[in-house]
Amino acid sequence: MAVGIFDSGLGGLTVLDAVQKRLPDQVFVYLGDNAHAPYGVREADDVHDLTRAGVERLWKAGCDLVVLACNTASAAALRRMQESGLPEGKRVLGVFVPLIEALTERQWGDNSPPREVAVKHVALFATPATVSSRAFQRELAFRAIGVDVEAQACGGVVDAIEEGDMILAEALVRSHVDALKRKMPKPQAAILGCTHYPLMEDAFKAALGPDVQVYSQAEIVAESLADYLGRHPEMAGPGQIPMCLTTGDPKTVSDRATQFMRRKIEFHEA
Repeated sequence: MAVGIFDSGLGGLTVLDAVQKRLPDQVFVYLGDNAHAPYGVREADDVHDLTRAGVERLWKAGCDLVVLACNTASAAALRRMQESGLPEGKRVLGVFVPLIEALTERQWGDNSPPREVAVKHVALFATPATVSSRAFQRELAFRAIGVDVEAQACGGVVDAIEEGDMILAEALVRSHVDALKRKMPKPQAAILGCTHYPLMEDAFKAALGPDVQVYSQAEIVAESLADYLGRHPEMAGPGQIPMCLTTGDPKTVSDRATQFMRRKIEFHEA
């Protein structure tokens, strides 16, 4: 069966690209809710409702397992969806936990008590909704102690990426990094807490400088998914047709996705 990848827009394509390379025999169905992007400026209830609708669409497409390749959705909707109960045989995973496991050098699925870790000063770059949710700090506290997290809400970056204005996006990245450094002059690590941000990873690295280790989610999530499917083989397998779906205009989204990923990507109406 196919594995679903859900995002508010184009950012999750960075995750899709990584998981396809890591799991070449697995079929994936991608859904971008481009009609309602960006999620990062929406209220939590709105994000939850849109995310649930997207996940249910992927279930209808034959995906028993759905990965929320969107930090805002993971922060605002995932726990609520899991606590309210999922249909039998359905699973929904987020992108925060794999990132934190990598940051704290834990093995996948390590549920031991929180402990001291090497990295003490962490910069988090994320959407306003993700920052206000404090979901990253909450999940980190389950796994590590003594870590100072300074969060920077990166307003406008996702909008610029979705509109294809990479010059504006780069300028905004520099501005947000400068604002973060005024609060935390010497971060040891930086988390790109939005799956759109790997498209601007070089800009983040240039603004942060060579001494800051930058954690980007795509490859980390791909490795975590491979581990999960290894432990839950019933959630994987052939039998579905790979496709990319969008709630927006398929031609416009296809053109922008092809531009961003530098390979032909064709979207269909969800």
